[in-house]
Formats: sequence, C-alpha cells, structure tokens
Amino acid sequence: MNDDIQIIARNKKAYHDYFVLETYEAGIELYGTEIKSIRQGRVNLKDSFCSVDDGEMFAIGMHISPFEMGNRFNRDPMRKKRLLLHKREIMRLFGESQQQGLSVIPLQLYLKKGRAKLEIGLCKGKKLYDKRAVEAKKAADRTIELEYKERY
Repeated sequence: MNDDIQIIARNKKAYHDYFVLETYEAGIELYGTEIKSIRQGRVNLKDSFCSVDDGEMFAIGMHISPFEMGNRFNRDPMRKKRLLLHKREIMRLFGESQQQGLSVIPLQLYLKKGRAKLEIGLCKGKKLYDKRAVEAKKAADRTIELEYKERY
C-alpha cells in the first residue's frame, strides 16, 4: 500500500550506527519555503535526532536548505522542527528512551499524498564489534552471490 510515496532523503548513517527496533510515521510542522526545498530534495538527515520538550517531540539537526526564491521568507535551516504525533506515542517513545537508554532517530523523509512525513525509529546504538559483524556478514553474502552467479 505504498500509494503516492516519494522518498526524499534517507539517513544511511542511522542504519550503520544503530539497530532499529521500531518505526513510527510522524508529520512535520513546516513553513512554505521549507516544503518547497523538500520537494527539490534539499534535505540532510545525517546527525539528526529527536527529543521531547514540554510534551512535544522535535527533530533537531535536520537540515533543510533555504529555498532559492524564498528571500525573506526563508527560515533557519537548522531550526527545531516540531513532529506531529499522538500524545501517547510521544510519551511511549520518551519513556522507552529514558528507561532503556534508546535513541529516537529520523530514518527517512518522504512525501505521502503531498504531505511531508518523517519516519522515526526507536534505536539502540551499535558497538564497534556489532558494526564489524554486520560488515562481515554483508561481505560473505556478496561473495556467495557472486559464486552463485558464476556457477549458474
């Protein structure tokens, strides 16, 4: 049921640095020039994270480049962007991140039926040996695939 979904940006670094336990879809409170920049694909999710302030969740460190034609209407590219989630989802994410030491990380930004949505994940940090194990498994899978292609 991926109707009208256009992926704008992915946070590849998040998948490299974290195990993603759960994902949520959140709307984003944006201004006119920001959505125009997003439609042009001028977004960077690298090094961004989510935090809760006063019962509201914000995406921090998400860079939306200023719109070329936006002149004085452009906003600060690094401003905190409010995420639109249900209160119980915010409280659940906040509680799990506080108790279990998990992080809430933006994974990808996409347009769904003309609206900007942010997929956020409840993530657990990987240790160095976890990263090495994942890399070794990918390399092994790659060599198996190549061997299979050569034989058949």
